[in-house]
Amino acid sequence: MALHSPPESIHALDLSGLRAPGVSFWGAWHGDALAGCGALKDLGDRHGELKSMRTDAAHLRQGVAATMLAHLMATARAQGWRRLSLETGTAAAFAPAHALYARHGFEPCGPFGDYVDDPFSTFMTRTLDD
Repeated sequence: MALHSPPESIHALDLSGLRAPGVSFWGAWHGDALAGCGALKDLGDRHGELKSMRTDAAHLRQGVAATMLAHLMATARAQGWRRLSLETGTAAAFAPAHALYARHGFEPCGPFGDYVDDPFSTFMTRTLDD
């Protein structure tokens, strides 16, 4: 992310952020190798945020991200959330992420939660009632 966005536009959670109340984190493993990860942040009012979705370079294009996203969406539904939103970058390097989220029903939206309009941020959201 640091290669494609200025520091003030990087909203990834560090280790302390992943340990914060209201944040849950999962890893996807292939044997002993961490293939990918993802997190959910409770925004309140049955709204959650998808955070820290990453796939290890050795496991790209093997379905890791789609599997993690399906797990996170199912978990959000099980928690009774009605909406799931995300923030990601705007650079060309983020195009595969945009396509993944669009395939899973996410649509562009404006800033949510504590975010503000930022030319380096893309915001997407979807309801979880389907």
